[in-house]
Amino acid sequence: MNSIKKIAVIGLGYVGLPLARLFATKHSVTGFDINRSRVASLQSGTDTTFEVSDEVLQKVLLQEPNDSIGLYCTTDITAIVDCTYYIVTVPTPVDKNNRPDLTPLYKSSETVGKVLKKGDIVIYESTVYPGATEEECVPVLEKISGLRFNVDFFVGYSPERINPGDKEHTVEKILKITSGSTPKIGQEVDELYKSVIIAGTHLAPTIKVAEAAKVIENSQRDINIAFVNELAKIFNLMQIDTHAVLEAAGTKWNFLPFKPGLVGGHCIGVDPYYLAQRAQEFGYHPEIILAGRRLNDSMGDYVASQVVKLMIKKGISVNGATLLMLGITFKENCPDVRNTKIVDVITALADYGIKITIYDPLANPSEVQHEYGLLTTAVLPEEKFDAVVLGVAHQQFLNVDFSTLQNENSLLYDVKGILGDVADGKL
Repeated sequence: MNSIKKIAVIGLGYVGLPLARLFATKHSVTGFDINRSRVASLQSGTDTTFEVSDEVLQKVLLQEPNDSIGLYCTTDITAIVDCTYYIVTVPTPVDKNNRPDLTPLYKSSETVGKVLKKGDIVIYESTVYPGATEEECVPVLEKISGLRFNVDFFVGYSPERINPGDKEHTVEKILKITSGSTPKIGQEVDELYKSVIIAGTHLAPTIKVAEAAKVIENSQRDINIAFVNELAKIFNLMQIDTHAVLEAAGTKWNFLPFKPGLVGGHCIGVDPYYLAQRAQEFGYHPEIILAGRRLNDSMGDYVASQVVKLMIKKGISVNGATLLMLGITFKENCPDVRNTKIVDVITALADYGIKITIYDPLANPSEVQHEYGLLTTAVLPEEKFDAVVLGVAHQQFLNVDFSTLQNENSLLYDVKGILGDVADGKL
């Protein structure tokens, strides 16, 4: 293998940009995205997702395409014609019925198919069900390019393991699963990632094994969180502090440290549906996986009901009450609002006639408005509310003086369980 490769990364979001930036420290990388405003922001040296700092991004950024080490970002498909590796990092969401939506994957495969050449390798990182790469993506590549799979071009699969907002477990520090459509291609894909992943790689025997490994990672987490969410419901009925129970149980060396909470985002709250649908296509109804999903999807309504019960106990008139929701992103210290379950809490509270103000210093108000039709503010309100709900554990919220936001008899509810005895209630 030549030391410097020409790589195209298709999709410059939470997964694609950190990967492109990392490869650009040793290879010639062209980052392609159809979002013009996103590319313009990256070209100016700013990552609005906060996954890559401006300083780190600007160190590898190129202002024009060339064959040298670095990253050039573009919306121009002609800029990726000369690449030999195409890495697809687009989202794989579910639709309103929780069925896998492969549209972004099909569209990106069409894009790559237009520039695919003999000898090229297409590597998918998007989370899919076992078989999707070879059964869904490859036919698109063949149709658009006119080339033959495993004769003229090859594919690989290396599932993303990005943890948005996590500055400790960055992409190069997380062991990478790799695979290829032939043993030789598997070795080549593995060597490509080894050139930048300091944590090392694990070469899976087949693409389907790599796909399955990825989809069960988040399914396992989803099921474990569903378990502790159910414990929270049980212990709340018994008036037992769930977090104290988990802390005590956690003193045993092999107890898994999961905490109750809202399960959203583009991975844990989505991936189990990919595996479930695939299992159903083979005639098997996955009971545990779907039970976990049902329980976790119910937690928004549950949190809202707990808030309302506590408001009633404090003598607060629910209909017409004012409430401040702190945070709307799907997780702490991250601006990503995709599939955030805070929206479920807000919707349920609004059904009680509660007037809700949403404050999140990280979320993009226009994105929230577009996705959910909700108004948010990035400035802490200078008024008092009948109830304050800590929905997301942003670092900024830990320094908030809640007394300035609360009426004399108002409620403070802690969804994340980080405020201790200050809160009137917690999940």
